[in-house]
Amino acid sequence: MEKEKFDLFGLSINVSEDHRFGTDAILLARFAKPLKKDIVCDLCTGCGIIPMLFEAWGNCPKKSYGVEIQDEAVELFRETVAENNLSERVFPVKADLTKKEELFQIPRESVDMVTVNPPYFKTDCGAERLSPAQAAARHEILCNLEQVIAAGASLLKYGGYLKMCHIPERLTDIICLMRQYGIEPKVIQFAHNKPMDKPYLVLISGRKGGKSGLIVEKPVLVGDVNKELFG
Repeated sequence: MEKEKFDLFGLSINVSEDHRFGTDAILLARFAKPLKKDIVCDLCTGCGIIPMLFEAWGNCPKKSYGVEIQDEAVELFRETVAENNLSERVFPVKADLTKKEELFQIPRESVDMVTVNPPYFKTDCGAERLSPAQAAARHEILCNLEQVIAAGASLLKYGGYLKMCHIPERLTDIICLMRQYGIEPKVIQFAHNKPMDKPYLVLISGRKGGKSGLIVEKPVLVGDVNKELFG
């Protein structure tokens, strides 16, 4: 594995060719807004970018877990945590979220917020020239949407929030599955590359045991977020 280091808001992030991060993760971290008292779990965490963004931006939760199945990604995340002296607050967890005996290294119903940037595409959605690791991150090879939402629901406290980014084409599936697992969709925000473009990403927040009532927030433009965060 050839590693690279990426300086992000004063923190050193370890990445590799197979395990990087993109704009979607940054948008999700910005959308999530955890509180300092929260225990947060990021599923499908990859190199751990979302927990690290929480740290970099100063709105650090009380504790952050990052769950990942791929060995190389977990190793990168662990090295990032160690190098930034965050081992008392940020915890990489090697686990298959589809297996309760592995997922429940994190106590069941103990988490205030679950974030997840899951694989977007079904396994039959066309062939791409990807490495196995990249394919698993983008396609539902190791876990599917229902398994992700079920895992999130099992970790959340009553009243806790599931915050996810996904492609708009899967929004109906997300809403139906959230309700199936006792999570009420509360906030939706679409992300656009340009003002007149159709949205390429949807950000959605749902509350475990929440009452019905959905807010659609003003769309976010990627260029505006880049200016806000990077100047």
